[in-house]
Amino acid sequence: MNLPNLCLYLTIFLHVVAIPKHLPEQQATETSTPVLPQLKRKIPAVPNIVFLISEDNSKHYMDLFDSSGVQVPAIRAMAAHGITFMHAFSNAPVCSVARSTLITGALATRTGMHLHRKIKLAPMPEGLEMFPAYLRKAGYYTTNNAKKDYNAVEAPDVWDSSSNQASWRDRPSGDQPFFHQETFMESHESRLHFERELLGTYQPLDSPESVFLPPYYPDTPIFRFTMAYHRDKIREIDQWVGETLRKLEADGQLENTFVFYFGDHGGVLPGSKGYLYETGLHVPLVVRIPQNFRHLVDALPGSVQKGFVSFIDFAPTVLSLAGLEIPSQMDGKAFLGPGIRSSEVAARDEALGYADRFDEKYDMVRSLRKGKYKYIRSFQPFYPDALHNNYRYQMLAYAEWRKLYTERGLDSLQGQFFSAKPMEMLFDLEEDPLETNNLAQRSDFQYIVQDLRNRLHEMLLEKNDLGFLPENYLVKAALNDPVSYGKRFHPVLGKLLEINNLGTRPFTEAEASLRRFLEYGTELEQYWATTVASGFGAEASALVPLISKLRHSEDNAVSLRAIEFLGIAAGINPVDSLVELINHTVDPVEGLMALNSLVYFLDHTCFTGMLDTAKLKPKVMNDEVKRRIAYLNGTW
Repeated sequence: MNLPNLCLYLTIFLHVVAIPKHLPEQQATETSTPVLPQLKRKIPAVPNIVFLISEDNSKHYMDLFDSSGVQVPAIRAMAAHGITFMHAFSNAPVCSVARSTLITGALATRTGMHLHRKIKLAPMPEGLEMFPAYLRKAGYYTTNNAKKDYNAVEAPDVWDSSSNQASWRDRPSGDQPFFHQETFMESHESRLHFERELLGTYQPLDSPESVFLPPYYPDTPIFRFTMAYHRDKIREIDQWVGETLRKLEADGQLENTFVFYFGDHGGVLPGSKGYLYETGLHVPLVVRIPQNFRHLVDALPGSVQKGFVSFIDFAPTVLSLAGLEIPSQMDGKAFLGPGIRSSEVAARDEALGYADRFDEKYDMVRSLRKGKYKYIRSFQPFYPDALHNNYRYQMLAYAEWRKLYTERGLDSLQGQFFSAKPMEMLFDLEEDPLETNNLAQRSDFQYIVQDLRNRLHEMLLEKNDLGFLPENYLVKAALNDPVSYGKRFHPVLGKLLEINNLGTRPFTEAEASLRRFLEYGTELEQYWATTVASGFGAEASALVPLISKLRHSEDNAVSLRAIEFLGIAAGINPVDSLVELINHTVDPVEGLMALNSLVYFLDHTCFTGMLDTAKLKPKVMNDEVKRRIAYLNGTW
């Protein structure tokens, strides 16, 4: 036996017999493949890699990450043989955007994949492929079972097999390495769209009266049952993980395979999925390290990693473990693999988050988590988090929350979800993990607010955030080649960020600059100056004469924002003007944007009940427009 092989076998033997003493006994529940057969079996040249992805669950429901979570013995056993990542983030809080980020290793805001759901697919950036394609070209058998949900055009060479039957077991040769991705669907948001009768026919394992209920929820039987029911879904996730590990073991592949378990984003109780709070972004992540490839990882089994990792980092990590080159178009950095020091990963302390359109509901929010601080910036703060979305409000807990709000049955914390948002929020997550105490206006935290605001500004500009293009602009001008467009857009974006930063200053300081952009700016500058003015509300009423002129702009997006401002700041009824815009535009995206504003005014302002739905006659429709019309007609 030559020296390198002797060293490799010695390393494996030492890892096998030297079980770390610091691991809790309860972690050792995974059945391990016997040592001697593994040592006799030929070790492959490269590892297999498996992604086990659960739908819609943040880290808050598992005891491995949160003291109030349920026990997850199979995932805990994975952790005993691998690494628990305490700070893993999905970048986006909703399926298609998070999964587009994951499969590309690139920020969806840079690639034009940031809107859920896509009205038009974006092409993959030049020089970048979905990462399984690189593995496949290198000889891996790539399978997906079965969810994709990407906002990009998928090339035909990404998967050998993608279906609800796809399995690594179907590869032509047992010696061929594989990448397998599998999604557990039973924890999805839709599973909480149950009928009221279930409260009397199903008994959750945890008594609803005993579960922890965050203080921003109303304490009702429906909320408690929904929480308890979801906790049972977390237990099902754990069972599924255990079953998959046993399949790998039965095939003799467990100790050749890196297994990643994680959630595809946060959720799914009200106010989590779709929002940039920790419950929307902070996902569980455990990576099981196979005995035969421990030499690729700078960590002992049972390690806990506190450095920050995000979905943009997963694709580079997989390629690193497979020994492949990482494309320069990927925004992330590998956190496992040859040459990746755990101490370097531990020093990472930043995570970017983005939320834009969710089905038919528009909003635009960005977040920056840095260490223990979380900064959230709303670019349309007048829209409340509770702005209606048909799918979301099928959940009984959501519907009850809104009903209690309209009946004035909520306290101030529980009612925040239905109010205009602060333009800036800052949370100390060590002191306030539930994000209930906004520090952004406190004088003693202004230096932190300023620092994080500037850092977020730098990141958005550096990565050419296309969220600052209204979607009608994006679809018409940018989606043929979003990345190239973004590079040309870079200097324009710098000016738009300057306009938006006026919203963080007192109106008396911002007014002169806003007037200049409103009167002499480009259409995009007028669009954002008007939006920023709406954020000031009635305080900006001095701008009414100037913005009234923009009401008749040839650009429908500018006209829409002017109508919106006049309703917010001056109390001028916007309903008829919005209906006129909706009925006359030949662009369904413009119509959808105006419908979003119309629903906001009807549901959250004094203009409730002022719509004659018979007058709504859009010339063009898409699925999102149809959902808004159905809601307004009461047929959703």
